[in-house]
Amino acid sequence: MCMPSPTVDQFIDAVKKTVLANKRWVPPHGRGSLYIRPLLMGTGRNLEVKPSSEYTFLVYASPVGNGLKGVLNLMVEDNVHRATPGGTGGIKAVTNYSPIYKPLTEAKAKGFSDLLYLDALTGSNIEECSGCNIFILKGNVISTPTTHGTILPGITRKSIMEIASGFGYQVEERAIPIKEVFDAEEVFCTGTAMIVKSVASITYQGKRIEYKLGAETLAQKLHATLTGIQTGVIEDKLGWTMVID
Repeated sequence: MCMPSPTVDQFIDAVKKTVLANKRWVPPHGRGSLYIRPLLMGTGRNLEVKPSSEYTFLVYASPVGNGLKGVLNLMVEDNVHRATPGGTGGIKAVTNYSPIYKPLTEAKAKGFSDLLYLDALTGSNIEECSGCNIFILKGNVISTPTTHGTILPGITRKSIMEIASGFGYQVEERAIPIKEVFDAEEVFCTGTAMIVKSVASITYQGKRIEYKLGAETLAQKLHATLTGIQTGVIEDKLGWTMVID
């Protein structure tokens, strides 16, 4: 993207200052969280087809409730691709979202929560949803698509993989043919806003597959563990959290 990155120290300092300036907006424990969003954008005065001559890094925040409610009912999109090899699918950029607004709007009008996209090369492997990563569980093996440039390597995705490995599950990153979705025992998605959310069903070419739901699912266990670490209820032995005072 030709965009210079802020240093780690600059990033952390900006997040700290934003949180401290907005601490009165942090919801009471259990009622939500302060959603923090970093943004890097071109702000140069050039009106040409080329990288910006100047960039602005900012961090903004907003109080939010406890994520998206309910479970997910997905529809497989086999005509529109979210990302293509050689593009920006592995980057958190607006270019990865605007092309799928139309099919996503149409899917929601039919009652679906989101779309599950297939790879652009073969059209046979699952990749991710509009704004979240996907995992399938079969036996003791958890599988998720490899981040090879078309899939966003989300931090929630990475955290869940580490927690699941600590639970004793075998976690695999690999190409997952759409046909394997039919045999999965449990399917769940991960993302910043939803954290971990169970998938109730996936519909592909008119066929609907339903999955295990409820309090005993792995998705619920992973959700409880990650949010427990985030809120300080569970001891952070992984060094993920930072105290701001």
